[in-house]
Amino acid sequence: MSKLIFDIPRILITGTGSGCGKTTVTCAVLQALKERNIDVCAFKCGPDYIDPMFHSRVIGIPSRNLDLFLCGEEGVRTIFAKNAGGRDIAVIEGAMGMYDGIGFDGDEYSANRTAAATGTPEILVVNAKGKGASLLAELYGYLNFTDNNVRAVILNGCSEGMYPAYKKAVEKAFDVKVLGFMPKIPEAGLESRHLGLVTADEIEGLERKLKILGGQAEKTVDIDGLLAVAGIAEPLEAEIPEFMPVSDRKFTVAAAFDKAFCFYYEDNFDLLKNLGAEIEFFSPLEDEPVPEGASGLILGGGYPEEYLEELSRAEKTKSSIGSAVKSGMPVWAECGGFMYLGQTIEKDGIEYPVAGILDGKSKMTDRLVRFGYKNLTARRDNMMCGAGQSVKCHEFHYSDSSENGGDFDAVRNSGMKSRCIIAKDNIFAGYPHIHLWSNPEFAEGFARACASYGGVL
Repeated sequence: MSKLIFDIPRILITGTGSGCGKTTVTCAVLQALKERNIDVCAFKCGPDYIDPMFHSRVIGIPSRNLDLFLCGEEGVRTIFAKNAGGRDIAVIEGAMGMYDGIGFDGDEYSANRTAAATGTPEILVVNAKGKGASLLAELYGYLNFTDNNVRAVILNGCSEGMYPAYKKAVEKAFDVKVLGFMPKIPEAGLESRHLGLVTADEIEGLERKLKILGGQAEKTVDIDGLLAVAGIAEPLEAEIPEFMPVSDRKFTVAAAFDKAFCFYYEDNFDLLKNLGAEIEFFSPLEDEPVPEGASGLILGGGYPEEYLEELSRAEKTKSSIGSAVKSGMPVWAECGGFMYLGQTIEKDGIEYPVAGILDGKSKMTDRLVRFGYKNLTARRDNMMCGAGQSVKCHEFHYSDSSENGGDFDAVRNSGMKSRCIIAKDNIFAGYPHIHLWSNPEFAEGFARACASYGGVL
């Protein structure tokens, strides 16, 4: 496998912290670029599933995740290059604040490190509301904290009247360009809930809101200046590995996909396709059964707790999942999908019956449970891997189960240990979200199990 050189104009839109307006600015810029008929692709730093849904709604193609912890620097460069190669421009949205990664003693795994790993110029979004000279102090800290590739600033929450004064002060104090501003636009607000933004499919009038944001960006953001910044990016060297189908037999993997189950890494699907799988989606919310002819089943994360009445009544879906499991079909369930395989999900003191495949009962809580990045190591052979093999994961959930499994050891960077994952027979299920590029052998294990499935639904 040789390394290739990719000449990709690119920017990373980062920010001073969560809530500073990164996603609003990113979606506005993407919409403005699309309106100019520029061939743009989008990425999100970190394990976030929701922001890429907004990117995808704007540009009409899947947005990808770039996660240094889950995939490593080489993996991030590979994912970036294989999805951005040939595009006019790639726009990466940062996560949290520019320097926020793991811990408080450095910027490891941060958006800033992603910019460094991909050689991408950074544009820093700063909320200017209620600030005067304090804006300069804030910028001084961000520009001088450690090595970075910040080349420009966009001001969010800024009025048209104040913008000229801010621009003059910033460009006088620092060697960066101010590429415009976004004012507060109440009619184009993007709602949020406990895992971040409400998903794209849940926001009423989203297309209109995105049009408003894009039109505003065209008026008050220097899109030509932004393109110029993207153009200074140096060529990127990356490897594009080839994966061969695991079997001569064609096989289909069914994946639950709707407003309740929508947290997926697009590159996981791509990797399974490279290994010979065809992906077919179905909706538990619409009480659709597992598609006929499927040889594998994926139940991803999402917001099942928001649709418990509908899911508890989805008898066709629940019955078909039960039949699939009994027939030996390989089943991979994460977080919300793991909850759905259990006996019940409890919310506000009410228990709702779900698939009833696993023994555990889930319950919503008022806090994050076991949040964060971890390394998983198998304690026993299973359909995804052999004992002793490892993969990286991320957990982000406000629920807990009475039975979280114990077939994998989970270790945080801090050294804290726990056990998780139910990995028995044809089931691999638990709260952790896995990125298959962390260890493609897990993808190969699942694909082989699916290709070998001989049951009949």
